[in-house]
Amino acid sequence: MKLQDKVAVVTGGARGIGRAMAQGFAAEGATVVIADRLVDDAHATAEAIGERATSVALDVTDPASIDAMVKTVVDRCGRIDILVNNAAIFEMAPLEEITPESYDRVFGVNVKGLLFTLQAVAKQMIAQGDGGKIVNMASQAGRRGESLVAVYCASKAAVISLTQSAGRALIKHRINVNGIAPGVVDTPMWDEVDALFAKYENRPIGEKKRIVGEEVPYGRMGVPEDHIGAAVFLASADSDYVVAQTLNVDGGNWMS
Repeated sequence: MKLQDKVAVVTGGARGIGRAMAQGFAAEGATVVIADRLVDDAHATAEAIGERATSVALDVTDPASIDAMVKTVVDRCGRIDILVNNAAIFEMAPLEEITPESYDRVFGVNVKGLLFTLQAVAKQMIAQGDGGKIVNMASQAGRRGESLVAVYCASKAAVISLTQSAGRALIKHRINVNGIAPGVVDTPMWDEVDALFAKYENRPIGEKKRIVGEEVPYGRMGVPEDHIGAAVFLASADSDYVVAQTLNVDGGNWMS
């Protein structure tokens, strides 16, 4: 029980990787808060996890919603020990077709939302006075550019950079900030990604997903559960001396 009696907030925790991490944290003894704008899905996930879980509405693009989430969690649970910044969106377009509106949407969630959620929770952790763990979800897309995914790649590169800066800034408070960079993961979001590749690369539905899965050195796409071990490690005392790092969990796609 590596997380016994800890309180963990997982943004975007209603589905996919966030849901798997929440389940893993609860299995390790944490009380888990599923924070998501998909309120019904968040409630269903909390119900499925059981008595160690609860849900709260969160729109990371709204500072008032972030502040309300922190207050609600503290009112219910007394404190926050762990934050997983998992909420994110994906959009794709050729470089010449990128719009300011798309840029604002992606950076508004993936960078601005992540930063100000981190800030609000870090303030609470500092006030508590006994440290904490923050895990930012990046991506292998943040390690390299991709011709059709410029804005998303840039947003995840910013997550890696923010993880480094926040890690350096907050470790004096014994708040460890680290990240996880998944590769290609079989979630409902990747079905949307596959459809966009089908549109822009003139492929049949499902072909891009099959190809990227076959190209993973491990031999398959990731699944949400592949990320639980890394998340528990970074959220637990096992990682006390790990600061400002982003761990690749991608089946060998990227080496750094």
